[in-house]
Formats: sequence, structure tokens, C-alpha cells
Amino acid sequence: MDEVVGRSERRVDERRVDERRVDERRVDAPPLAPPPPAKVRKKSRLGPAFALIVLILLGVGAWRLFLTDRSGGRKPPQETQQVGAARIGVADINDVITGLGTVTPLATITVQTQINGQLQSVGFKEGQIVQKGDFLAQIDPRPFQAALDTAEGTLAHDQGLLKQAESDLKRFETLSKQDSIAMQQVADEEFLVEQDKGTVAQDQGAIETDKLNLVYCHIVAPVTGRVGLRLVDPGNYVQTTSTAGLVVLTQLQPISVIFVIPEDDVEKVWPLARAGKTLTVTAYNRSDSKPIATGTLESFDNLIDTSTGTVKLRATFPNTDESLFPNQFVNARLLVQKLPGVTVAPVAAVQHGAPGAFVYKIKADGRVAVQVVKTGLVDGDRVQILSGLAPGDEVVVDGADRLRDGTKVNVVPDQANPAATSDRDGSEPSNGESPKQGQHRRSDAQDSEPRSSPSPTPSPSPTPSPSPSRSPSPKAAAGRSGSPQ
Repeated sequence: MDEVVGRSERRVDERRVDERRVDERRVDAPPLAPPPPAKVRKKSRLGPAFALIVLILLGVGAWRLFLTDRSGGRKPPQETQQVGAARIGVADINDVITGLGTVTPLATITVQTQINGQLQSVGFKEGQIVQKGDFLAQIDPRPFQAALDTAEGTLAHDQGLLKQAESDLKRFETLSKQDSIAMQQVADEEFLVEQDKGTVAQDQGAIETDKLNLVYCHIVAPVTGRVGLRLVDPGNYVQTTSTAGLVVLTQLQPISVIFVIPEDDVEKVWPLARAGKTLTVTAYNRSDSKPIATGTLESFDNLIDTSTGTVKLRATFPNTDESLFPNQFVNARLLVQKLPGVTVAPVAAVQHGAPGAFVYKIKADGRVAVQVVKTGLVDGDRVQILSGLAPGDEVVVDGADRLRDGTKVNVVPDQANPAATSDRDGSEPSNGESPKQGQHRRSDAQDSEPRSSPSPTPSPSPTPSPSPSRSPSPKAAAGRSGSPQ
């Protein structure tokens, strides 16, 4: 018990000693420096003013945005725009399928020699039109004539042997009936006669071969056509193993055009071709601006090219005026059907945007309205109108890029293409052809005006006011693109 009390007292003494040491260390340590006084920041008087200005600007912007939403994002037009216009008419329109093609002769022949020999002469001029059977080239016939003479001499010799054997056979048969000779001699003589007959036939074949070689020495045109450049000059030794030939002959009348159409159009053409209907094909030049010749569809290929998704067709042309040249690149237009008396509009009048196809229709008050239309077939620079317009309606064909719904316009005659405004009564041009797409141009007064960013106000008409983005469209896409905005 005393030991426990002693331990407790020692522990208490140790704790007191430790506390004294800690107090001494605190007394010896230097005093801590007081913290620096905090700077008092003065309040700026510009803060509330700046915040008030920001709030005012936000309010004005919100109010303008509200007004813009209410007005459809457009301001009423202020300027009168000068445009070219045309009236919707009624005319016949063609359902045409266009494809790229190449003029291909029905016969392209490389004239080659069928015998070996020296080329003595040629009977044509380069680029000349030759008829079937005309003389083209002559190969030295003397070796073949000598061979023919030899074969005829051999034939005469063998024919004499045959006659001698036949005479001996008759005598042997007479003696055999008299039992003067053995039957074996008669049989041997019969076999000898047969051998002589075979030799004579062989000689006759050699003669025919030599005569044919003489014919081959005189080369004639196999078809009527045009010869090309001479490939071998007279004096050269020509051989049958040569692949170059003497000259190339191409048939020009008639001639064909091989062109391709998309496989989606096969279902329109194939039933007509199977029924035996004659389909007209017109070949245009490389720029697709001028017709060259007119022919008929001849045949279809037997399969579709899976790599291009097209099928080949062949059309034949009389080519009496030689307007088509072999290997010439052409644009082939296949006429599938003709629609009489349909509503048509210039392709340049049709724009494309968010609502689809639309036009700028000129109203009686001189303002334009966006009119959504439904288009059909496209025939050159004309497009079929299925709905949305009626014959006699006036539409903008030039200057649509500066218009929006409600813009006031002034129709200016188109100097570059009078058909854009001269046919205001809906009739077709006098020459039977409508103006080419892309030829509608503004007048000088219109070109001199600066372009302004359109921000139109929609018309109160029931027609929706589209906001399409302008994107150019090719000729087959039924018109140029515009922005009614």
C-alpha cells in the first residue's frame, strides 16, 4: 500500500516539474508582433450607375427582340426593286431522261493482211470515204501465182495416173471374168484407183488454196465507211502475226451512241421498249447547248453496272450529214413521253427553301408574295407546275435574290433575253424554244444599285412566309435558289 502511494506522489511531482519548464520557455520566447491593421476599402460610386446602365440596355434589347418576334423578324420594305418577270403559260412539256454518251460506230475494222508478203501499193487516201468492195491494198501476188501453177501441174500429172489406173482396172476385170488372172490383181488395181482419186482431190484442194491466197493479195473494204491514217507504207513486208494492221475503217452511216441512264429510270423506259414503241433520242454537243442529230433507241444492255448504278443503252442515228464523229462525247436526251397542255413556268422563277419550292408572285399592287408551288417534270428551261399557280400569273424570274415577301417591285424589260418579259400573255416564244436557264439578267439601272441586306415583313396572305437559305441548284433541279427571308 505504501508503494502505491509513493508512486502516485512521484507522478504528481513529475507533472509539476514539466509544467514549470513549459512556463519558463514561454517567458523566454519573444513577444509576437501584432497583425497589421486591415485597409478599409472605399465604396465606389460608379458601380450602381454601371449596373443601372446594363439593366437599361438589357431592357431595350429585350423590348426590341419582343417587337422582332411579333413582326416575324422583318421590317417593311422601303425600296422598290427592279426585277425581270414572266407570265405563267400553258404549253406541251416533254419527259426527257438525259445521259452521258459516246458516239460508237456500228463497225470498227482494223484491216489486216491474211498472207505474208510485200505490200506493193495502197488504193485509198487517208480520211477517204470508201464503199464496200473498193480496193484498199495490194500484196505481191507472184509467189502465190507460182504456187498455183505448180499445183495445177501436179493435178494434171495425178489425173493422168488416175486415168491409167482406171484403164488397167477395166482390163483386169475382163481378164478376171475369163479366169486369166488372179482376183488379187483385180483387187490391188481397185485400191490403186482409189489412191489416185485421193491424190487428185488433194491437188484440187491445193489449187483452191493458192487461188484464195491470190484473192487475199487484193485487199478490199469489207464495209462502207471512212478510212483513217495509213499504218503501213508500201514496200514493207507484212505478216499475219502483226496486230497493227494496214488501216482502220469505221462505219459512219448509220452510227450509234452508247449512253447511260440511272437504274431508277429503267422502270420508265423498259416497258416501252419491250412493247416495241419507238423512242426518240436526241444527241446534244458537249456543252449540252446545241442538238446535233436525232435517232431512235435501239437496244438495252443486259445488266446494270453495280459500281455506278447505271445501265447502258444504244441509239442509232442515220448520220447522213456526218454530224456525229466516232468517239465523240455527247449528251443524249431520251424522250419518254410528251405531256400536252400543262401549266409551265420558267425554271429561273422557281426558288428552293425551307417550305420547298416557291416563287415570287407579283400581285396587282406591284408587291411580291411568296407562293409555294409543287413542280413536276423539267424540260430544258421550263418546269411543270402542278399546283400553286395558274396561267396568267406573273412571277419574278430575275432579281429574286434581293426580294422578300411584300417587297414592291418594278418590272424592267430583260435586254439579254426579251422572252423573260415579252411573253407576258403566257404564250411560248415564236421560235418554239424557251430561253436558256441562267440567261435572265438585270438591266444596267438595276446593276448600278447597291445590294442591301433584305429584312422583309411577311405578307398577311394565308401563304406561309418561308425563310430558306439560298443554295444554287442545277438545271435539272427546277430553278435557281433564292432567299425570301
